[in-house]
Amino acid sequence: MNDIRQRPASALAFMASGIIYFTGEFIAAAAWTDPPYSYTHHFISNLGVHGPLTAFGQYMYSPLASLMNIGLVLTGLAVLTAVTMLKGLPGGRRAATVITAAVLAIGMILVGLFPGDGGTGGTDYHGIGAILAFLSGNVLVILLGRAHQPLGTSSGLGRLLTVAGALGLLSLVIFGIILASGAGVLIGLSERGIIYPFLIGFVLLGAAFRRRRA
Repeated sequence: MNDIRQRPASALAFMASGIIYFTGEFIAAAAWTDPPYSYTHHFISNLGVHGPLTAFGQYMYSPLASLMNIGLVLTGLAVLTAVTMLKGLPGGRRAATVITAAVLAIGMILVGLFPGDGGTGGTDYHGIGAILAFLSGNVLVILLGRAHQPLGTSSGLGRLLTVAGALGLLSLVIFGIILASGAGVLIGLSERGIIYPFLIGFVLLGAAFRRRRA
């Protein structure tokens, strides 16, 4: 059983990962007013591009792009911090979880450091980072859900986290299909279907740790 004395910092870090992301996204989107930012149409990455410019068929102008990019980096680091502080996982599970969290952190850092404006002219570090984050984030939340017993969380939460990861991976497939089609219909919504489930899952896991300690 996980030592709950080790939980407070891990719980706060898991909760912070989602809070940082959603707060940064909301503030950056609210600052984009001409024309208004669309959660269903625009890519998430657009919020990290100051612009104004047009790329990938979308107009990009995010006055608070730096805030969004910093938030992405901090989100990845918060998740990695939370996972490395977890106790109670068997050796193999712990290694898999930490490695997956590290890949997520690397992906989020790349996305934050290399805005998705199509202007790299070489290696698409932003795209690489996005794929790493999309895949690892959903795999990680599934791993955490399946490890509910050693982590000391409920089987119900474990199932919820597993379903969240599955929904995220399904959304990734849908996102890829829409992207390949070039239609762009609800592309922003489908992209959020990839990242929102695992971030919400991290917040719920952190909250469960805090409740258990209390």
